[in-house]
Amino acid sequence: MPLTREDLENDALRKQYEGLRDHVPLVPEIEFNASLEATLADWDTAQDLWVFAYGSLIWNPLIHYIEQRRALLHGFHRRFCLRSRGARGTLANPGLVLGLDFGGCCNGVAFRIEAARARHELKMIWRREMVLGSYAPRWVNLACEDGSVRAVAFVVNHAHPHYTGKLPTTELTRILATAGGTLGSCADYLRQTVECLISSGIHDPHLVDLRAEVERMMAASS
Repeated sequence: MPLTREDLENDALRKQYEGLRDHVPLVPEIEFNASLEATLADWDTAQDLWVFAYGSLIWNPLIHYIEQRRALLHGFHRRFCLRSRGARGTLANPGLVLGLDFGGCCNGVAFRIEAARARHELKMIWRREMVLGSYAPRWVNLACEDGSVRAVAFVVNHAHPHYTGKLPTTELTRILATAGGTLGSCADYLRQTVECLISSGIHDPHLVDLRAEVERMMAASS
């Protein structure tokens, strides 16, 4: 089932992962809140807050925002490099989700959140992205058509046990074609990301080719 706004309000992901605590690291509440406050400390509360989306946050944002823009981030690229043992996989057959890894550049979408709602909306994103600690939030500068904006982005945490680095194409394709979890299959995650990027005017040739390979593998095994 897809993730919903109600899930975030109820902190459903933390509750789900509580049952997998022995296999999936869970960030303690005190560390979770501290990381949120540390990020907010670098935000001017008189200004709206921007968040950079490069994967599922584009096609299922679940936050209240007042504007979105296409944006380019230099120094990082989009990659399937994080294991998923719940949302898009299982303990027996872990899936993969996207992360921002170092090097290159990444086209995505910047969401602008009204200043008055920014703290609450960012906490909703934290409940979505930061429960396991597999991402490291940081402030980045994005290039947009109307100029640059400073935004929060979620970069992969290389020290996290779910980080895979660059996987061989054959293994990557196999995982995406076969794995699935409580929020759906990896193949569907990939498809929705590609389709939403295209509808936003963004072409990611690597993901397009990867989707084709995954679809061929799934067709061959059916």
